[in-house]
Amino acid sequence: MPDVIHTPVLLQEVLEALNPKPGQCFIDATANGGGHTFALWDRVKPNGMILAIDKDHDLVERLTREARERKANVIAVAGSYGDLAAIASAYNVTNVAGILFDLGYSSYHIDQSGRGFSFQKDEPLLMRYESEGSTKGGMTAAEAVNQLSEEELADIIYQYGEDRLARRIASTICVARKRGRILTTKQLADIVAQAYPKRMFSRINPATKTFQALRIFVNQELAELERVLPQARDILAEDGVIAIITFHSLEDRIVKRFFQSEKGNQLDIITKKPIVPTPQEAHENRRARSAKLRVAVKKHTIQ
Repeated sequence: MPDVIHTPVLLQEVLEALNPKPGQCFIDATANGGGHTFALWDRVKPNGMILAIDKDHDLVERLTREARERKANVIAVAGSYGDLAAIASAYNVTNVAGILFDLGYSSYHIDQSGRGFSFQKDEPLLMRYESEGSTKGGMTAAEAVNQLSEEELADIIYQYGEDRLARRIASTICVARKRGRILTTKQLADIVAQAYPKRMFSRINPATKTFQALRIFVNQELAELERVLPQARDILAEDGVIAIITFHSLEDRIVKRFFQSEKGNQLDIITKKPIVPTPQEAHENRRARSAKLRVAVKKHTIQ
């Protein structure tokens, strides 16, 4: 695995929002390649600590090796951010000054994981964030497209992909799978393209929304996000900061709604409007183009 596998999005904006200081404790709940993780460590060393969580065992092993090489107090844990409270408790992580969520998939998942996150390569149709061999805990994308009913597939594509041709796509998938199981990304992308009238083709591949929908579904991304936000609020120390980077409207809507529900109660919203990448970052990192950063701080209780 190469040394650099993920370019952290909105890095300077995240550091400014979290404002890490020496000796503090932070949680990177979606550590991936460690771009944000070790940038935070550089600010809290030598006596601080970072708890880094990621579903991918391969990435966690890499983070652990890098932490050892850097002599960094970074505890890398293989797990889901939906279990944030349990993980923090298991590792006795308290007095948390800030928590970061960088949601969705990364360049590593597209370019190197081999798990079928993109239709740009012909790969097994997995779409699971867990490492190979760790996918037994949930359904893969191949299992979804081959086993779910036409109605279930249509609902998934419409709800998570926001594709108005969802029913037509689901029908086309169900017809195709009668001829043989759909097992690769190329198979699925070609099938979805068949459901699109040529007049609707654009610069965006017709399979884009279907792939997004299946990825969200098999990883239960939105459900995990809704589950973890109250945990993050409770884990934070007073005056602690929660920073969340989203990449599509479904995620952003959940975060915005949660922050607003906590406004005036336990959280103060720092970002009235989400922070977006600079034109330069958007140009240099395609993944950053749709990123939105929302920040809130846990209110200080006056005794």
